[in-house]
Amino acid sequence: MNPGQAMFYDFAMQRVQAGREEELRAVMEESFRRQDEGTFTKEYMAQIAPKMISLLRPECVQEFAQAAAHMASTLK
Repeated sequence: MNPGQAMFYDFAMQRVQAGREEELRAVMEESFRRQDEGTFTKEYMAQIAPKMISLLRPECVQEFAQAAAHMASTLK
């Protein structure tokens, strides 16, 4: 996990619903693997963002969605 991935991991894990940590961890591990391989695309992100958001506490969704939108804007 590179420093940027670690920062995002910590950001997301601080906002996850109790009991859903393992699900979120698995989604992020797959995402980080794809980033490392160069196969993390806007299409993939559009596919996993709703899943990740569904694992967050409701009061954290807006903040997370903004961060995800910023990240998507940097993808090709």
